[in-house]
Amino acid sequence: MRGVPLISRRVLLGYGVAARFLWPDRGGLAAGPALVAAKPVAKPTGRSLPLVMLDPGHGGKDPGAIGVSGTYEKHIALAAAQELQRQLIASGQYRVALTRTRDVFIPLERRVELAQRQGAHLFVSMHADALADHGVRGVSVYTLADTASDAQTADLARRENAADRFGGPNFRDTPPEVSRILASLVRQETRQGSARMARRVVGELGRDLPLLQNPARHASFMVLKAADIPSVLVEMGFMSNRADEAALRQPAHRVKVASAMHRAVDAWFAAQPGQPAALPRAQG
Repeated sequence: MRGVPLISRRVLLGYGVAARFLWPDRGGLAAGPALVAAKPVAKPTGRSLPLVMLDPGHGGKDPGAIGVSGTYEKHIALAAAQELQRQLIASGQYRVALTRTRDVFIPLERRVELAQRQGAHLFVSMHADALADHGVRGVSVYTLADTASDAQTADLARRENAADRFGGPNFRDTPPEVSRILASLVRQETRQGSARMARRVVGELGRDLPLLQNPARHASFMVLKAADIPSVLVEMGFMSNRADEAALRQPAHRVKVASAMHRAVDAWFAAQPGQPAALPRAQG
């Protein structure tokens, strides 16, 4: 449409364009209120640091993958997320929240809602799935796409997704054609930010850990469907592989995984346009 400037999502929201997201119909409630405040993002200070939302996969009645020696994915995911949370907070550069802090079941749509409600700048979902081929091992990173990059990733997304019931953003008090364009701009910018984060994670994890072949992949993962928050899903290894499972059971290995992801978060915030920059790290 002519005359509509290409502006960033945060500038868009900063000029008062309110967003509403469609939610699953629960008891007749088909749409929820805006979960992102329509105001400019302030320059970060000691009290206003960028918020990273970490999402330990599975939990409670949903164990996730079960390793070859009986390890539950849900426990590995939580332990790794807590280690990454510890490192990010210790750096003094971020606020960090977890979608779950104990062994409880959190529906996928609720995880996205939590990130939206708290105004997260980045969403990282942490997993360690299983494959039929027990010989496959290594780290991989996934972003959202309408179609899967390969059959293996399509199967992975089907296992991770409980349902696909999210719509894109609606913009109140705007003509339908303009709403569609604005929603498209939001999704496009978010997916570009997600892709940049995926590249950072692959680059940093690849320095210290074995990677899956073609480690940057994509599919329609429901937990990555926050339309205005760059989001990635990290498979830290496969519980179906004996070597990966044994490594992920070790705290020292999880520290290594978290350290690589910490570097990726630092690099992403340093380079991502339109996002608050992390404060410089103290030297020494």
